[in-house]
Amino acid sequence: MDAYLAVTCHFIDDNTCLKSTLLGVVKFPQAHTAENLACVKSSLMEEWGIKSKVTCLVTDGASNMIACGKNLKLRHAVCIAHTLNLVVKKALELTPVLSTIRTKARKLVGYFRSSTTAKEKLDLVQEHMRKPKKKLIQEVETRWNSTFQMLERVAELREPVGAALAGLQTDIAVLTSDDYNNICACLSILSPFHEATIELSEEKKVSGSKVVPLLKMVEKMLQEEAAKATVPVARELGEHLIRLLRERLDKIQSMSIMSLATRLDPRYKSLGFFSPTKADEAIKRLTSECASVISRESHSSSAAASTSQDAAAERPGSKLWFHLDAMVTESRGIHSVTADATVEVQRYLAEHNIDRTEDPLQYWERQRCIHPSLYRLAVGYLCTPASSVPCERVFSKAGEVISKKRN
Repeated sequence: MDAYLAVTCHFIDDNTCLKSTLLGVVKFPQAHTAENLACVKSSLMEEWGIKSKVTCLVTDGASNMIACGKNLKLRHAVCIAHTLNLVVKKALELTPVLSTIRTKARKLVGYFRSSTTAKEKLDLVQEHMRKPKKKLIQEVETRWNSTFQMLERVAELREPVGAALAGLQTDIAVLTSDDYNNICACLSILSPFHEATIELSEEKKVSGSKVVPLLKMVEKMLQEEAAKATVPVARELGEHLIRLLRERLDKIQSMSIMSLATRLDPRYKSLGFFSPTKADEAIKRLTSECASVISRESHSSSAAASTSQDAAAERPGSKLWFHLDAMVTESRGIHSVTADATVEVQRYLAEHNIDRTEDPLQYWERQRCIHPSLYRLAVGYLCTPASSVPCERVFSKAGEVISKKRN
């Protein structure tokens, strides 16, 4: 029950490989206000000398975390795994028939997990049926994936559980044939979210760039599954999921960090966006960012200023026309940088997309000399994780390591 704050860092090294490391775990007894959170994170960034290098802060969607990002003046991305969790949990709550089935399933699983006799009976039945011994999985309130896993295992062990209950003296309510039909139909609707949550929680692969295209695929698959569903409860669940997902889709694909990462991922580029408008906006932002990189590297502004002064000194009426001459020279420099950026972006976008199973970082390692400015942007944006799950794993690992028995 002690409060701690953990911060992980995700980056791409000089060999264009994705790395992650734990920056610190700080005891956090003070109030969890945005100011206190920002203070601790700021001191950690100062300690590691990375304050000017942070591209994005990824946290859950709590209001104090969002305000913390604003206080630190950092780009902020909400953990997509948490977003999906909220979408599915809300949809499950809005489907009364499924809520009733979940309650019955929880009691059933609880019985087999708390009674030695029931557990041994289930093991024996599975052995007689020549099936591998598997345990029922209990739902955890904070993780919707556990609901999926619980229902999936209950459906899988339908026969062994039924046979075991027949030989036990218990008043536990048995799931009916209709209940099992509803479970199987709802699992088909929920499976895209289950797969997406697993993919977006990866730590050793580029994940931030796949948020927009993956959610597009989830919506498409959800529509297909809901359209062919014959069970009313599955159709109802599908309708709730589609509506709740769409409410968040537009906001997610408008996040510059996610849209730029998608554009910079050679597997997706423009194919992952829901609307052509958002895809075009992402191109404009990418071109603008590319121009900034070119401008910083060339230092064209300082060179242009000195050139204009030299030229002005030699021209007649130089003092009178000095400012106009300087403005013309500066505009030429800006036009040149924008043109160079546009050419580099369009050349990159014109190339064929690489296969979805390929590593985008290997592509950028090969192309670092061909698209030098975009390479710099890719290194900055593709390291952003899609979720804060890697940081939460710190606490899971600590729970296994720092234990009374181990000590």
